[in-house]
Amino acid sequence: MNTETKEFNYAGFWRRFAASILDETIVLSFTTLAIAPIMNRFIYGFGGNEMILLMILGGIYLTIFRWCYFAGMESSPLKATIGKLATGLYVTNTSGERITFGQATGRFFGKMISGLILYIGYIIAAFNSKKQAVHDLMSDCLVLKK
Repeated sequence: MNTETKEFNYAGFWRRFAASILDETIVLSFTTLAIAPIMNRFIYGFGGNEMILLMILGGIYLTIFRWCYFAGMESSPLKATIGKLATGLYVTNTSGERITFGQATGRFFGKMISGLILYIGYIIAAFNSKKQAVHDLMSDCLVLKK
């Protein structure tokens, strides 16, 4: 029986926060650049109800793009988003292995739960021994420093 235990270098709250700011800047910049010309073209031809529909469709587009970005990159061989790469972080399962797209998807949608009540689910990472936020606990993931 192998009793060897892995030593993990858990990512702290502030480094994770910095990576999050970088990632959100990238996602919002890209989606704004991609959707602005489309919205600008149609915005003047629509009234109130159509405008609401366009805003809903824009929100759906943003959510799908964010999901593909975060889940795709974190489950890729890079194990990290651009923001995490820039801050020297990566995501693994609790065994230290690459996460699946399903785990990354659960982690992404779990972030909505982490942010529900004053972002308490995120703040928990500052006080958890493995520096896990609620969405990390839900998806059996770790965020580690290189």
